[in-house]
Amino acid sequence: MLNFNTADLFSAGLTILTFVCFVFWLRERKKKKMAVLAESNVSEAKPPKKKQTTSEFLASLFTVLFIVWFIRSFVFEPFQIPSGSMMPTLLPGDFILVQKFSYGIYDPVFHQKIIPTGEPHRGDIAVFTDPSNPKINLIKRIIGLPGDTIVYKDHQLYIKKACHSADKTCNNKLEAVPKTFLKQSSYISEMTNEPMDEYKEQLGKVAHHILITPNLPPNIAEYLPPIYHQKNEPYDTWVVPKGHYFAMGDNRDNSLDSRYWGFLSEQELIGKATFIWISFDFKKDSWIPSGVRFNRIGTIN
Repeated sequence: MLNFNTADLFSAGLTILTFVCFVFWLRERKKKKMAVLAESNVSEAKPPKKKQTTSEFLASLFTVLFIVWFIRSFVFEPFQIPSGSMMPTLLPGDFILVQKFSYGIYDPVFHQKIIPTGEPHRGDIAVFTDPSNPKINLIKRIIGLPGDTIVYKDHQLYIKKACHSADKTCNNKLEAVPKTFLKQSSYISEMTNEPMDEYKEQLGKVAHHILITPNLPPNIAEYLPPIYHQKNEPYDTWVVPKGHYFAMGDNRDNSLDSRYWGFLSEQELIGKATFIWISFDFKKDSWIPSGVRFNRIGTIN
């Protein structure tokens, strides 16, 4: 059974419409060639102008639609950040561009990989289909690669990297990911209604900021679904299977991620978030922007 989310349906509709316009474009092109041949055999009197037909109108849309379809399907696709799970890196109201060819060239309808172009790196911010609900897309940071062991205890992330025989510098030990306290942030936790602490985390070569809720309530389980418990592994420990990845939100205590629904497969990847092209500020319970955050426009770390 095929499951399509809103973005998939839009892609399918755009592909179909582009193809239909292409058919009419070919038809009108053939008609024009025939008209030129016919005019060469008659007098030079100019024929009266005719009203544009539906066929001509659809044909005229082809070039624009093809450019839009090609860019959106294979180069960049725009997304809006709907929640705070990636704060402070991404805020609700940020509009981002996702590089579609980062992890492969996929067909725009069934999302089957056509040409492999690359793989996710640790620290990438990736957009992907929600493994627990294929009707929506998620955005998280790639934490674990295939073969890695991930541990998350007491707000501390640990990683044991998968070592390959060719990599003689790999340290096959469980190591704490370095993080440094920066400040008490201005962001308020929905669970405690208190400010969250902001840290700088060094995830391999990628330095980024995370938020941690310092005083989690004793009834934290009421706010979040059960932790995903991998078979034959200790609680809070996950070994990433081949062809899969482990992803987490930068807002560590306010993110439904791989800790709760497991691993995301290579097939579910959509692309890499690279750029904030506009950012709107919204008042609570309102869909009308109250301002533009120009200072947020730029590349994403």
